[in-house]
Amino acid sequence: ENLCSAATGAAAGPSESEFESFVVYAAAFMTNMGNYKSFGDSKFIPNLPKEKLEVIVQSSAAYRADAAAVDELWKACSDDMYDLSSRRQHLGLGQKGLTTYYSSNVTEEDCVFIQDFMQHKKLSPYNTRFFKKEDGSYELRLASSEVSGSQEGSEDDMGGRLGEFEHQAKKVKVVRGDYSALMQRVVDNLSKAKEFAANENEKSMLEWYVRSFRYGSIDAHKDGSRFWIKDKGPVVESYIGFIESYRDPYGVRGEFEGFVAVVNKAMSAKFSTLVDKSTTFIPRLPWPAAFEKDSYLRPDFTSLDVVAFAGSGIPAGINIPNYDDIRQDEGFKNVALGNVLAASTSEEKVTFLRDEDQEPFKKLKAPAFEIQVGLHELLGHGSGKLFQKTAGGLNFDPESVINPVTNQKVTSWYSENDTWDTKFSSMASSYEECRAECVGLYLSLQSDILEIFGHLDKAGEDVCYVNWLLMVRAGLLGLEFYSPETKKWRQAHMQARHVILRVLLEAGQELVTVGRCEGDDGKPDLVIRLDRTKVPTVGKEAIRDFLQKLQVFKSTADVAAGTAMYDKYSEVTDDWLSMRNIVIARRRPRRMYVQAFTSISESGDVVLTEPPVNAGGAVQSFMAHFPQVDSELTRLWQADRSAWNYTS
Repeated sequence: ENLCSAATGAAAGPSESEFESFVVYAAAFMTNMGNYKSFGDSKFIPNLPKEKLEVIVQSSAAYRADAAAVDELWKACSDDMYDLSSRRQHLGLGQKGLTTYYSSNVTEEDCVFIQDFMQHKKLSPYNTRFFKKEDGSYELRLASSEVSGSQEGSEDDMGGRLGEFEHQAKKVKVVRGDYSALMQRVVDNLSKAKEFAANENEKSMLEWYVRSFRYGSIDAHKDGSRFWIKDKGPVVESYIGFIESYRDPYGVRGEFEGFVAVVNKAMSAKFSTLVDKSTTFIPRLPWPAAFEKDSYLRPDFTSLDVVAFAGSGIPAGINIPNYDDIRQDEGFKNVALGNVLAASTSEEKVTFLRDEDQEPFKKLKAPAFEIQVGLHELLGHGSGKLFQKTAGGLNFDPESVINPVTNQKVTSWYSENDTWDTKFSSMASSYEECRAECVGLYLSLQSDILEIFGHLDKAGEDVCYVNWLLMVRAGLLGLEFYSPETKKWRQAHMQARHVILRVLLEAGQELVTVGRCEGDDGKPDLVIRLDRTKVPTVGKEAIRDFLQKLQVFKSTADVAAGTAMYDKYSEVTDDWLSMRNIVIARRRPRRMYVQAFTSISESGDVVLTEPPVNAGGAVQSFMAHFPQVDSELTRLWQADRSAWNYTS
């Protein structure tokens, strides 16, 4: 309020509506952890003139405290903040966008080279960035608090992987200590957290996390994750590390994120029943038993209410850890974030749906999504086997296993150092999300699964129909996240949903149609028709056949076949581009989540504060979590600025 009064009362200051636009921009920046959308990777700019924003900056308490420093920052970033030149419009690699995982001169060919080098050195890309020097050499940086070389005889396991190397006649220098000061804070606080561990698994988990973040070792983080999956049913759940690779244009480097949440016992009971019966449901998936994990590793599956989620976006569900060898051979956890699922905004009329679908959609959207998330995480991401060569040989019998797509013996598999992400690279995230979404659709047709969630007979059929309708509509909305300029999809989940829409359209028999019409406002519109009578027959068959191919190509590391199929359904033709224009014209603002925060009162009690559910509340929450100016962030930014030249 003080800032608003000072700014709007200043000469040439903003209007109240312009100040509100600033607050919305600040909230969006904070909730996306930057000025690129976490869901779509496109840039957003303030909806007020730069001169008005400058008055707001100069009216702030920070400016009064250190005008010179704030002026220097404003001068350094204000033009970039409003810059919508082609390379700055989206996150991307090379000439296709902007990214700070790599220096601006890095190309996809460089990424392929570095990936090959890392496989030879048995280095994971999750906690790395890399930079191409003027002389053509490369510097690969590992995030860690430690900045020195490997320490012989210590708990440091990075020996032989740090230093200068030559690979394919090119020089590569591997260093650690990227974001050292920030990683040291993580190490310090996780070390303090050990005294509050509830059991030995939690203590060991924290010890390995500390080792990972201190030395830059993903192997240590994997060991910490092994103890995490053994910690069954904690009342307070948490996870931290370089986890999801959605924001890396090449699709292999992780975003540092973490969450703390408390268990929702009532909803968790439903998920627990789903887990109990998983061995009944998994054989119903459309691939032979040889393509499924050798033994069922009963996971933990809980519904959690988020207390704090630190990252550029908050998912509805998570299946972690993301290490395939652990998930396949040792286990994993499934998490549905209940208060994220429950959060909703009112919609007067749902776009692109028929009038008769409006009320059922609004009424059943939340329970349908709950079912889809549960199946997606547990039986989607949690199913399927990767055929791989290990130290002990192949983990399947190549003489007896038959590929159901070709009806021939399996002829391809993952090498010992391959992972799903490194093999399928930039396509991996969207492809896997598509596979998990298809599992959810396919199994949502099963009445005994719907019964677990309390939906019987006609009610079950209704919620199943809305689940499929949700997916079809999401596939149409997904067009917003396609960039015609670069011919690239900017969001893994939305590409996956569009691919599913295309598969269902290809099935024919008027299962799904997307028609053009005139809206109530007289402007071009679209309308989706899904024939609910054909979902259990035509729809089921189409998803079954497609899902089988998704799994077989994944299991057998058949990148060529998987890419050809996925690219076919991902292609956006001129007709789809014209529909994209209508989708964008009728899009609604994406919601931002306002997170509660905790504090300690003078009496030592924990106090939970829930800010107002608006842009100002999102800013209040962020300021509570990060109450002080952090000069270390400025130093890190300034140190790397010269590596990011996006003027061309």
